Amino acid sequence: MADEHKGTPSPFHVDTVREIISLMDKFGLSEIDLNDGDQRIRLRKGPRIVPGASLPAQPAMMAAPLAVAPAVPAAAAEPAKADKKYIEIKSELVGTFYAKPAPDKDDFVKVGSKVSPDTVVCKVEAMKIFNDITAKISGKVVEVCVQNSQFVEFDQVLFRVDPNG
Repeated sequence: MADEHKGTPSPFHVDTVREIISLMDKFGLSEIDLNDGDQRIRLRKGPRIVPGASLPAQPAMMAAPLAVAPAVPAAAAEPAKADKKYIEIKSELVGTFYAKPAPDKDDFVKVGSKVSPDTVVCKVEAMKIFNDITAKISGKVVEVCVQNSQFVEFDQVLFRVDPNG
């Protein structure tokens, strides 16, 4: 049992989480994302803001673990550098990104797909509501920046589109 702790507490130990929350307060951090092997924890302090939601306001969330999931390999976590000629389609809300209308269906769009302003490119689930995200531009999808079922933030880049494509 002594070998389990190895002198350093896990980032997922309750005392360590409390210390991290204290440091977040001290340094004015609103979010932190930690990985330890194949475990992950994301702490967020403050209210979840979901633009356009018609549900009653939710009470502010204190820094609390949102997810413990397998870590994303470093290569997959690094987004491609934005090219000035591409237009970005960004998430309109905080939630879970879905590339498909249903698990047994094809992706809404993929690299090479032509889109128009009213093309549904994905869904983002927020507070159990599935919201269609439309391209709002015309062109060809050149990059899908997130994976299916991935948590996304407000204004996070989801796709890059070549308007000349």
